[in-house]
Amino acid sequence: MTAIEIRKISLDDLVPLQEISRQTFQETFAAYNSPENMKSYLKEALSIEQLTAELEDENSAFYFALQNEQVIGYLKINFGAAQTELKESQALEIERIYVSKEFHGKNVGQLLYDKAIEIAKQKGSEYIWLGVWEKNSRAIRFYEKNGFVEFDKHLFKLGDDEQTDLMMKLKLNR
Repeated sequence: MTAIEIRKISLDDLVPLQEISRQTFQETFAAYNSPENMKSYLKEALSIEQLTAELEDENSAFYFALQNEQVIGYLKINFGAAQTELKESQALEIERIYVSKEFHGKNVGQLLYDKAIEIAKQKGSEYIWLGVWEKNSRAIRFYEKNGFVEFDKHLFKLGDDEQTDLMMKLKLNR
C-alpha cells in the first residue's frame, strides 16, 4: 500500500472536505437512520457555510488523510471554546475521525488518531475526550483499544432523532 500522508486542511480544501465528510457520514450511519434524518443532517451540519465557519475557528483544526493525493479520511479536533461540551483548557476534543469505507482496517484511522495525540501533547493537554454513538461498536472498540474509557453520555440529534453518544476520555502522560 502506498504511504498515507496526513495534511492540515485550509479553506482552499473546502469542497473536498465537504465531499469526504458527506461520503463517510453516509457510509457510517445511513443503514441505521431514516433517509430524511440523514438528508437533514448532511444539508445542515455539513453545509459549505457550516464547514467554513468550523475551518475559520482558530480553536479547531482539520486534517486530511491522503493516498496518492486522494482524500481517504479526515480528522477534526477542537480546543478551548470550540469544544462541543467540556470546553476545558487542559483538554482536546476529537470531534470527528472518518475514513472511507474502502480504507477501513488499513491503519488510516490510527494515523489520524495519532495526529490528534501528537497535537494534544504539543498543546500540553492533560486529556483527550470524544463522543461516539453507542451503536457504533467498531469505533467504540477502536477507542477502547487506544485506552479510552467511558465517563458520561450525551444526546446527539440527527434530524428529529435523539441518539445517545458515549463520552470517552484518555488521560495523557505528559
